[in-house]
Amino acid sequence: MLLAASLAACTSSGKTEPPAPTTESHPPSGPVPAGLERFYGQSLSWADCAPYATSEDARSAFQAKDIQCARLTVPLDYAKPAGDTITLGLLRHKATGERIGSLVVNPGGPGASGMVAAAGLIKPVTSTGLGKRFDLVGFDPRGIGASQPAIHCLTDQERDADRADDSETDGSPAGVLKQEAQEKDFAAKCAQRTEDGTAMLANVGTRDVAKDLDVLRSVLGDEKLTYLGYSYGTRIGSAYAEAFPRNVRAMVLDGAVDPEQDAVESLVAQGQGFGTAFTQFAKWCTAQQDCALGGDAGGAVKAFQDLTRPLIDFPVPVGDGRKLSYEDATTGVIQALYQESLWDTLNTGLNELKQQRGATLEKLADIYNERDSTGKYGTTQDAFTAIRCVDDPRVTDPAVILKAQEEYVKVAPFLDDGRPASAARDACAFWPVPNTSEPHVPNVEGLAKTLVISTTNDPATPYQAGVNLAKGLKGALLTYEGTQHTVFLQGVKCVDEAGTDYLLDGTVPPDGKRCSGQ
Repeated sequence: MLLAASLAACTSSGKTEPPAPTTESHPPSGPVPAGLERFYGQSLSWADCAPYATSEDARSAFQAKDIQCARLTVPLDYAKPAGDTITLGLLRHKATGERIGSLVVNPGGPGASGMVAAAGLIKPVTSTGLGKRFDLVGFDPRGIGASQPAIHCLTDQERDADRADDSETDGSPAGVLKQEAQEKDFAAKCAQRTEDGTAMLANVGTRDVAKDLDVLRSVLGDEKLTYLGYSYGTRIGSAYAEAFPRNVRAMVLDGAVDPEQDAVESLVAQGQGFGTAFTQFAKWCTAQQDCALGGDAGGAVKAFQDLTRPLIDFPVPVGDGRKLSYEDATTGVIQALYQESLWDTLNTGLNELKQQRGATLEKLADIYNERDSTGKYGTTQDAFTAIRCVDDPRVTDPAVILKAQEEYVKVAPFLDDGRPASAARDACAFWPVPNTSEPHVPNVEGLAKTLVISTTNDPATPYQAGVNLAKGLKGALLTYEGTQHTVFLQGVKCVDEAGTDYLLDGTVPPDGKRCSGQ
């Protein structure tokens, strides 16, 4: 989610005149699955992007120069192509030179806007030369952002109340009952408030997004797909590679999701990533004169716990009528751990907390949760849960849940709130539709060489996940030595050159290639 926010910040700040509307049509490109001809051969009407904006980030991002937006129609249920349809929002920045094809981008989440991400990538893509050879295309996956219908579970007021309630992690029997009642209510509201209800929820997973991506490939006029996926967008890429291996031209997957890890293993691995990132932050912070955690890196976890645990019972004001909860404080910290450039802001927020003020940490938590200055939330958090609930088998065994919680705080001790672990089942345990995917090594016979980029101290998608994905896809691995979540097209020359060369002509880095610094 940080990635989408940071990319949005790269866009042009000046309002430009919208491009003239254009309609493009051509026969389907590449193979067409039976019964889907009308989708693979549809026309696209490109026009001004302003009407597609559903958030402050989108309104700002869609002021970029020379962009157009359109809607792609796809089946709600691919098993019933003659039935109901839904639409996906698209954003395009056209190639300025001899065109190879489209570079289709997804920033992950799951639930983040590919349209916003693509708008934010215009400057770095242009600076590497990719902008001359590729149309840069971002899409909002089904249920997300400008795509219609959008997944909708909680109102803005309900989301604020949920964030303010720290009783959710109470491991007592009464606390478990309360939390499970809230999770059941959330699942029921998703079904009630999302247009097309359970039919939409049943078909919102990565399995279906991969099929949408192949429709998009054809409609854009590309025989084969060139794709850039960040974070959970690597899972979309992996699913596409398995479903349509011979339709892939090139694929860069940065910040990988491990294809074999189940929900519990993924949670613990991510916790380990955040634990490592916090250790790196603590080493940096304790070397600063004004470090909120003191001068001893070895004591930083306890100092952090002493500073944040009181929020469970005594939240502090943030200045807008809300109070900083323990949940929001730790969410704000996690947001800042995604990249080193936010460490100074994180230290400022922790120093504020020592003075019983919570504005900076709350702002970081708002960014993570996509809450804008008016109190309106984006679709990401609702979509995140809905997608994960159908992408992985549900976890219902209390013993497994307890073990996961215990393992999590072992590898990320700074997030140990001091209370007994809770065996409460999450919303996915009460989800109204079954999962449509599960973790596995993809079968990718016939797949072109892919490029996986993995960062050694990535806080959200640990380095080993990238190693495993590259192995599963029989692709190349590029290692970046750093502490951040994703790196391609973010100013690291060694990584950007390797990724650009691969996308342009298929040249993969040599085995064992490592990059560091800028």
